[in-house]
Amino acid sequence: MNDYTNKNIAIIGLGYVGLPLAVEFGKKFLTIGYDINENRVQELTNGYDSTLEIEKKELGSSSKLSFTSKIDNIRECNIYIITVPTPIDNVNRPDLSYIKNASEMVGKILAKNDIVIYESTVYPGCTEEVCIPILESFSGLKFNSEFFCGYSPERINPGDKVNTLTKITKITSGSNDIIAKVVNDLYSEIIDAGTFKASSIKVAEAAKVIENTQRDLNIALVNELSVIFERIGIDTIDVLEAAGSKWNFLPFRPGLVGGHCIGIDPYYLTHKSEEVGYHPQVILAGRKINDSMSEYVAHNLVRLMLRNNIDITNARVGIMGVTFKENCPDIRNSKIIDIINELRNWNIELVISDPWADECEVKDKYGIELEIIDKNNKVDSLVVAVGHKEYRAIKPATLTTFCNGSSPVLIDVKALYDKKELIENNFTVFRL
Repeated sequence: MNDYTNKNIAIIGLGYVGLPLAVEFGKKFLTIGYDINENRVQELTNGYDSTLEIEKKELGSSSKLSFTSKIDNIRECNIYIITVPTPIDNVNRPDLSYIKNASEMVGKILAKNDIVIYESTVYPGCTEEVCIPILESFSGLKFNSEFFCGYSPERINPGDKVNTLTKITKITSGSNDIIAKVVNDLYSEIIDAGTFKASSIKVAEAAKVIENTQRDLNIALVNELSVIFERIGIDTIDVLEAAGSKWNFLPFRPGLVGGHCIGIDPYYLTHKSEEVGYHPQVILAGRKINDSMSEYVAHNLVRLMLRNNIDITNARVGIMGVTFKENCPDIRNSKIIDIINELRNWNIELVISDPWADECEVKDKYGIELEIIDKNNKVDSLVVAVGHKEYRAIKPATLTTFCNGSSPVLIDVKALYDKKELIENNFTVFRL
């Protein structure tokens, strides 16, 4: 077996997960970042990252890193790390097409003693049951004697400039004890926070998928509490702040659960659970609650506008924010789109803005033209849907100047503003 002293690393997929990984490995080892998107490769070669995760200076600090969209350029690598997306389809089933295609591609260039490490979030067993047979088939090599595998789940938090790759403990695993140590030692070279070597690939896969499942369920609980407290007539944030005075109360807040992790990973776990004969109840109940919150927000906006005698058929509503989270340009699985679609069912004219989202991407993916909402382009009510720093800096008195009439509704999804101050500025306020 190769001692892997000379590490030539290929990172397959240069998105939010793959690029930071490539940058860190490129500081120490010969590393090639591969992506099928030629435009993405070109922008990175020019020192620009459109995801805004890596600054130009940091890109330039990786002296051993290069980028390519040509498969032959990574043929001589001996460690392949696959970081492609693993989304769900339109009926919430795992979409493994990207990881299958990546496995096939790597299988075609795999050489004896190479290691393939997966970082994409999957269900427990996927690496060994789906990916490795593809590698064997296209390489003609035998698993665990002629090539080896590892799994080290990504823990990237898009937009977070504090908890970055090197500062988050990294779970590692390998297809045998020797490879598990090789993989663990490899990541130990770049992860300042340290590593945790799981007992098996399947355990590492399960650990990743339950991280976000747990978070999803905690958010579902406070989302359901929000619905209950609204009917009782008390403010959810007031209740949570009071309860938070106890040392062991978990500080979760209600909100829309979108993006490519928390809103998706539980479906990977439930898929595997049902495959082995168990229908999960708590996990799916949490998913149902969280997936319903966009419709809940939209219905409350319409209800309050009607109560304030705002003519729905002639109203303009401003939607501030379209990305799935604050201070991040990522629009994948954004639940604000569900709010938009629900309001369109009421034939309400919408004015949609977002200082972080890419205008062309939003237009291509959702058919939405981004605009500016201000005193020169007024609306009748507002939904502040995302907690971008630009929105947090706006004063309620300024928000008032964005609105027509004397009784606009303001939906403060993320509770960015002081509720009393909003009311003092003549807003009818709803927040989760």
